[in-house]
Amino acid sequence: MRILHTMIRVGDLDKSIAFYTETLGMQLLRRQDYPEGRFTLAFVGYGPESEGAVLELTHNWDTPSYDLGNGYGHIALAVPDAAAACAEIKRLGGKVVREAGPMKHGTTIIAFAEDPDGYKIELIQRG
Repeated sequence: MRILHTMIRVGDLDKSIAFYTETLGMQLLRRQDYPEGRFTLAFVGYGPESEGAVLELTHNWDTPSYDLGNGYGHIALAVPDAAAACAEIKRLGGKVVREAGPMKHGTTIIAFAEDPDGYKIELIQRG
């Protein structure tokens, strides 16, 4: 068994695809409209679905936004330099909500950004 994908619901699919592809450097792997169900699924990731986990962005056509809830945590991405990743995200118009620095009670360097819907993206410095 392996993890295939994590699904999040998004209010503006084009804006979300742009964030994940242009700001975070993922690729749009596939996108499918389901007119009878009035929704679209888009899958984004850093490589083929056959090789790693990806994100499924679900856009329900009649729902412009969602409440994130208090049970959701974040999506984590490995980066070589968290401070440089923050600078690039900001340069591309993204929102950094916690600058790079050591995690509380630890030494791992982390940072957090937010996607257009408010989902948190943790950047974990590796290497």
